[in-house]
Amino acid sequence: MTAQAGLTLRACRLPARQGLFDVALRDGRIGAVTPSGGPPSAGGPPSAGGPPSAGGPPSAGEVLDLGGRLLLPALADGHVHLDKTFLGEAWRPHRPGDTIAARIAAERAERRTLEQPLAERARLLVERVIGFGTLALRSHVDIDEEIGLTHLETLLALRESLAERIDIQFVAFPQSGIGPRVAELLDEALRLGTEVIGGLDPAGIDGDVEGHLGTVFGLAEKHGRRIDIHLHDPGPLGAFELRRIAERSAASGLQGRVAVSHAFALGMVDERELAATAQALARGGVAIMTNGPGADAIPPVRRLVEAGVTVFGGSDNIRDAWSPFGSGDLLQRAGLIGYRADFRSDEDLRLAFALVTSESREVMGLPPVAVEPGAPADLVALAAADVPEAVASAPAERLVIRAGRRVASPNA
Repeated sequence: MTAQAGLTLRACRLPARQGLFDVALRDGRIGAVTPSGGPPSAGGPPSAGGPPSAGGPPSAGEVLDLGGRLLLPALADGHVHLDKTFLGEAWRPHRPGDTIAARIAAERAERRTLEQPLAERARLLVERVIGFGTLALRSHVDIDEEIGLTHLETLLALRESLAERIDIQFVAFPQSGIGPRVAELLDEALRLGTEVIGGLDPAGIDGDVEGHLGTVFGLAEKHGRRIDIHLHDPGPLGAFELRRIAERSAASGLQGRVAVSHAFALGMVDERELAATAQALARGGVAIMTNGPGADAIPPVRRLVEAGVTVFGGSDNIRDAWSPFGSGDLLQRAGLIGYRADFRSDEDLRLAFALVTSESREVMGLPPVAVEPGAPADLVALAAADVPEAVASAPAERLVIRAGRRVASPNA
């Protein structure tokens, strides 16, 4: 992408700061943040204009008057499934399943009847999330004996075509478990450039905790990759698996490179077992992802953070065989996580926002994004006074900037 040499965002509100500011973007980064030279325009969407008033940054290139809108770091989705979405298809009634294995079988049957190519469905989803202000995401990609590497190959090509607009990281995800053939496919997926090795319910799906984790950690060490394991197994069983993952992470020196998604068990065990498991996760540098699930138990977000565990957020399923819900709006998802976690204070709502920005970027190994000089100019602007209001209300109209140039706008 050839970044705009000079784009100034005039009359912005900034998180936890009083007054209005002008933010100058240069060469894909934030060049300067200065007090605004004039009052915001009255209402309406962000508009292009002439030079800012005296006292603002020097005139250079395009100027956008944000009219007092809040300027935030772009969102980062820590868990999504690009290859599962039904976007672009006619409405499909949900096929229920009473167990994880039953739902996997239902999805397998459903995907054989899809009419729209994967590349088109996934592109629709990526375009949608960009419009909401998500400029980085981690997508799990199914790999099994039926699919092989076809989903991954399609999405690798899609990622290359969208590289100037969004950062996409892939997880080689063994949705149906890890047998000998799937282990070979996962190995090849990592050779092809997949950044993360996945896993799924070592006890519940494969019935072999140590064997499953041995394969996952072995591949991570062999290829120098990160780990992200789906864990739905409930209660004490799931907590035991979490502790084993944490122990392996510490023993392998992979602290900060291992994540567990869902981890419902953390919301199902007593305080004593929760404390022991949280301590192990913190010691092992294992992060926990939650999407604020519906009927399932949610990990106690604040309790984990206080114990030193990194917690991050993601959308998970967006209109697919696992759920008919999911809009792709990650700010709305942060509000949902906050609702499930009983977040009410401004401090709590700021934490909910961090789950889908700084924390998810850290887990993905991406550099931090902040509204300050020198940071990447990946930004989203919306009508809110500060972060807590943005999380609680999730304003629909958003200006989205990637590397210093607009990629989505209310008046585009």
